[in-house]
Amino acid sequence: MNPLGQWHSTRQGVAVDQAAVPTLPPEAFSAQVSASRQRGGRLANLFARRGAHDAVRLYAIVAFDASGTLELCAADLPGEAPAYPSIAATCPAAQAFEREIAEQYAVRPEGHPWLKPLRYHPPDRGTQPWGRFDPAETIPGNYPFFRVEGEEIHEVAVGPVHAGIIEPGHFRFQCHGEQVLHLEVVLGYQHRGAEALLAHPNPVRAILAAETVAGDSSIGHATAYCAAIEALGGTIVSPRAHAIRAIALELERLANHVGDLGALGADIGFLPTNAFLGRLRGDFLNLTCEICGNRFGRSLLRPGGILVDIDPALAQRLRLRLLELQTEVIEVLELFFSTPTVLARLEGVGILTAVQAADLGLVGPVARACGLGLDVRHDHPHGAYQFSHIPVAIEPSGDVYARAAVRWLEVQRSIEFLLEMLAAIPAGSIRAAMPSLRPNALAIGMAETWRGEAMHVAFTGADGSAQFVKAKDPSLHNWFGLAMAMRDQLISDFPLCNKSFSLSYAGHDL
Repeated sequence: MNPLGQWHSTRQGVAVDQAAVPTLPPEAFSAQVSASRQRGGRLANLFARRGAHDAVRLYAIVAFDASGTLELCAADLPGEAPAYPSIAATCPAAQAFEREIAEQYAVRPEGHPWLKPLRYHPPDRGTQPWGRFDPAETIPGNYPFFRVEGEEIHEVAVGPVHAGIIEPGHFRFQCHGEQVLHLEVVLGYQHRGAEALLAHPNPVRAILAAETVAGDSSIGHATAYCAAIEALGGTIVSPRAHAIRAIALELERLANHVGDLGALGADIGFLPTNAFLGRLRGDFLNLTCEICGNRFGRSLLRPGGILVDIDPALAQRLRLRLLELQTEVIEVLELFFSTPTVLARLEGVGILTAVQAADLGLVGPVARACGLGLDVRHDHPHGAYQFSHIPVAIEPSGDVYARAAVRWLEVQRSIEFLLEMLAAIPAGSIRAAMPSLRPNALAIGMAETWRGEAMHVAFTGADGSAQFVKAKDPSLHNWFGLAMAMRDQLISDFPLCNKSFSLSYAGHDL
């Protein structure tokens, strides 16, 4: 038992009675969550929702990756000006979570080192405390940017409107000549109300929202959402459905990793791989389209299983095409990683250490490129990953090269996994009926998307209906990592460093 308090220990894909989650005083809650890292824990989620009598209830989920367990605790914050001791003051990984809570519920984390907006530009309130407000009150340009003062310091603003067809995000650089002293990443230009739709009374509408939390991670987010809902329903998903879900998830990983490696080639002017890998990305997307009729995997996953099957003839066609693509992708990426001018441009740029990555709570390929072996497929396996092992790809140098090399390793291992799975898809049905959900319960669903750990936490009410769903994209963890990686770098390295992180604006701006 933790001497600072109590936790409820669980795993992903397991329903938990809400009453079983210990509720602590705010001071004990903050101290307990902060101290969990000393026991090997990692802050995987921190969020709030309305509890009894309109009080704000905080929830913390700490992952113990070595044992595959998740520990939960909660705290109630009553009153007109709710507050609690900031966790980010001692645990930097909490900084974005606490800013979100402050913005959504006007809760003040006392002692937060930099309590700035996360998704909204604040209204002009004079001396009034910043907190919850109507988005209609926001004033563009009213964002409190950090500034470095001094002679020859200059400021560079990029976005939120960009030259390419991409989503909006603003980057504010404080520079001395070409050297970046500080980068501030400002998001929040899209307000889609995605989380409210995840608890839609029509379950068909809810899964459609899950697929579009981050559109290029449709399979990953749908996997996490289904795991949570299926746990609440006590649904047994067939091995065949789990296998096809895993096939789709690895195809999604392949398409995005191959596309990003090609884009890195464009950023350094190595155009042969840019053109070739761009075409290969389309080929991997087309394999997903052959399965379900959509290149991004939409309308494939549903709670209880999947909507479309992979028959033996299709499985064989997919295997043969993958063997062809394997030869091509190996050839072009061996050229990429064996060219001295490419390596010289990637190595030593945008370095993050393992200590920084752990402090900031980074996940996915970005964390693995800093030497941290975090991978939901290995640490918190669910579905087919409980029985089919994919080695975790790790590089220690923490630079752009490492982030590219991790993707290259994962491309190879995902292809090998797919060839194995397609050769022996288990027999059985593809979808089970969904019973009523367990009332007054919660469940956690996780998936290793191509960017890293996605998590959906679903709550039910007394009637068993979905009451609240909290979605987390890995980008929420990793955007601050990009800002830190640009410290003391040349501003001309930003496009390369940014692409090596390849984060989602939409996944942040829920």
